[in-house]
Amino acid sequence: MKIEQIYTGCLAQGAYFIQSDGESAIIDPLREIKPYLHKAETEGVKIKYIFETHFHADFVSGHVDLAKATGATIVYGPNATTSFESYTAKDYETFKVGKLTIIALHTPGHTFESTTYLLKDEHGKDYCIFSGDTLFIGDVGRPDLAQHSTITQEDLAGMLFDSLRTKIMPLADDVLVYPAHGAGSACGKNMSKETFATLGNQKQFNYALRADMTRDEFIKEVTDGLLPPPVYFPENVRMNKEGYESITSVIERGIQPLEPAAFEAAANETGALMLDTRKPQDFAAGFIPNSINIGIDGGFAPWVGALIPDIRQKLLIIADNGREEEVITRLARVGYDHAIGFLKGGFDAWKQSGFETDQITSIPATEFANRFEKKI
Repeated sequence: MKIEQIYTGCLAQGAYFIQSDGESAIIDPLREIKPYLHKAETEGVKIKYIFETHFHADFVSGHVDLAKATGATIVYGPNATTSFESYTAKDYETFKVGKLTIIALHTPGHTFESTTYLLKDEHGKDYCIFSGDTLFIGDVGRPDLAQHSTITQEDLAGMLFDSLRTKIMPLADDVLVYPAHGAGSACGKNMSKETFATLGNQKQFNYALRADMTRDEFIKEVTDGLLPPPVYFPENVRMNKEGYESITSVIERGIQPLEPAAFEAAANETGALMLDTRKPQDFAAGFIPNSINIGIDGGFAPWVGALIPDIRQKLLIIADNGREEEVITRLARVGYDHAIGFLKGGFDAWKQSGFETDQITSIPATEFANRFEKKI
């Protein structure tokens, strides 16, 4: 048995690669599937299942492309309906991966279809759970993303309370918890920087798993202080339910190099937003007028989702040389599939061509206060 957590810091997201006796399963894969294909080839295993813990809102899963590339079955829990071929598991249904057994535990609350997958080792012992957004380290999933006119966040929180108490907390303390996210994700509010722990540890330290907690107390605590979700979340859910364009096509369209004149013409003719992904200090020193800056290093994808409300917005990319494909790939992770080209040679080429530039001057807070006072 081998279990590997593949953690992506930009999204604070954990995917999982499980293998046993020549077979493998992947939990919650990211959209770019080459790393999983490479891993399976290197390990000499066949990808049999792609398990999805729920319809993700904060990223686009790689389930559709991965299933097409491998023939693996996409598995969701109860209440899941997709526009592509997938299998909807029953509560407590079992799946075999080599000598391992994976059991689907329906744990609604974060969403209606949220499912935790319990893995039993080759000896039949409960070994770990892949809890998705049902249980994080230090927190639980937010219960407001699947609410609608007849179901409130309080209703969902009540479902989550029941799921945790009936399906997860009865498991042994030594069972490992592998969640879908860690600190930095917008899918919870109090997540730990740790990316896994034992269930016993969480029973002791996770506020939401207190043994003496009442249902009403739970509902109040998990709904208190929730910030509005990013506006791109519903679009990512839609893509994960209905399918999407292959990431290969998205990259091919976006990786078109444009000379400065062609770049300017494309911006004027298409209404594309110019997205500069250089470091903030480099952007401040000189940038193309009307471009916006979201640095590629750090929490790039979530900031894109926060600052560019229209997921279908056409984008023209300004990047450090050699990082253009990385930018387009990371945009596609959150469903921003409409990059139409990048500035060949980057900002330096634009500047050397004699096109107009702008810059930002930084001043100390005291000087800002003096200037503001003079205006008054």
